[in-house]
Amino acid sequence: MSDRVRPWHGIMVATALPLRDALTVDLDRYAEHCRWLVGNGCDGVVPNGSLGEYQTLTPEERARVVETAVEAVGGANVMAGVGAYGAAEARAWTERAGEAGCGSVLLLPPNAYRAGEDAVLDHYREVARAGVPVVAYNNPYDTKVDLTPALLARLFDEGLIVAVKEFSGDPRRAYEIAELAPGLDLLIGSDDVLLELAVAGAVGWIAGYPNALPASCAELYRAATAGDLATALPLYRALHPLLRWDSKTEFVQAIKLSMDLAGRHGGPCRPPRLPLDADQEAVVRAATEKALAEGLR
Repeated sequence: MSDRVRPWHGIMVATALPLRDALTVDLDRYAEHCRWLVGNGCDGVVPNGSLGEYQTLTPEERARVVETAVEAVGGANVMAGVGAYGAAEARAWTERAGEAGCGSVLLLPPNAYRAGEDAVLDHYREVARAGVPVVAYNNPYDTKVDLTPALLARLFDEGLIVAVKEFSGDPRRAYEIAELAPGLDLLIGSDDVLLELAVAGAVGWIAGYPNALPASCAELYRAATAGDLATALPLYRALHPLLRWDSKTEFVQAIKLSMDLAGRHGGPCRPPRLPLDADQEAVVRAATEKALAEGLR
């Protein structure tokens, strides 16, 4: 059972977005997917993240995806991705998320260029004015902006953020964040450091691979955050050949392929994402089929 006490706690799945063969968005299938995730041990969903290919969506599509998620699982269980090139657009998406009833939003720093600390602070100040709880997203690889523990502490001290999705892959940061900003909630941001960050005190997981294997991923998360390493470690070892794809450039294609193999609809991606090459597909396919043969679901 979840011990979730805030809307951004627990397993919040960064949802893959079902596309038809013509690459149009299938909202009915997306709603069913959101309900299925919550029905299989997850706490909520994160629409319009990178896994949801938000960069390729029209404004109308992006709005409807959030509305569909809220209708499917309830607003408190939705953390809308509001990443944008500028603070004005990110604030507008945050205001729409608030109007839709979302419990929180996930906000990247400015990512049109390598922004300095003052620009990052100004960005989060502007979006925080919308009045919706903001989860910062630290992804220094893709944004080229590193939300260091010291910078996160400044954002938290100003009341601009409630949590951070930590995607640096460095579990040592968890301890520094706890020292510099004791009240800031740490959320696991990359699947392949789940155990390390859970042991370090994470209270949530913005997750990728539960799109394909929600029940086993939920069991792993609950055991890890409860300190039950006898349960968590074997599961982590079994799942890790898949979880590590969450940190690769081709994570969307890999997770969608695993969904297809698990009997869900992963389907195609929109350009510029291309299908996995033959070697990549073989690796993902073999790891997924092995996990399914071992009873992981």
